[in-house]
Amino acid sequence: MREVCDILKESKTIAVVGISNKPGRDSGRIAQYLQQEGYNVVGVNPMQKEFSGITVYPTLKDVPFKIDIVDVFRRSEAIAEIIPDVLEVKPRVLWLQLGIRNDEAVAPAIEAGIETIQDKCILVEHRFCR
Repeated sequence: MREVCDILKESKTIAVVGISNKPGRDSGRIAQYLQQEGYNVVGVNPMQKEFSGITVYPTLKDVPFKIDIVDVFRRSEAIAEIIPDVLEVKPRVLWLQLGIRNDEAVAPAIEAGIETIQDKCILVEHRFCR
């Protein structure tokens, strides 16, 4: 697998799955940070259409362009639910945020050649790589 810093430098588009407009949620704060750092950021949440100027789609399959990184803010037990969409959109990277890990659920993505990072905060890693 490529180094995390290389992944972040080579990526342009990040879909934040589980983005939330609830105050204090990391998903929104990190999405805004990534956008400010120059990434094309979209959200994925069937209950929202927009978050602070970021377009939010109901599902990954609804995003009308190629996604480099799918950044997931969902409970570990819920990861299996998004894997079929991940396999369909074929991002370069599936990224599970800090505290999120599900080896069994991500196995099909790994088998499909999608680089997978688990239990790491993309914001922390990005700041480290700058």
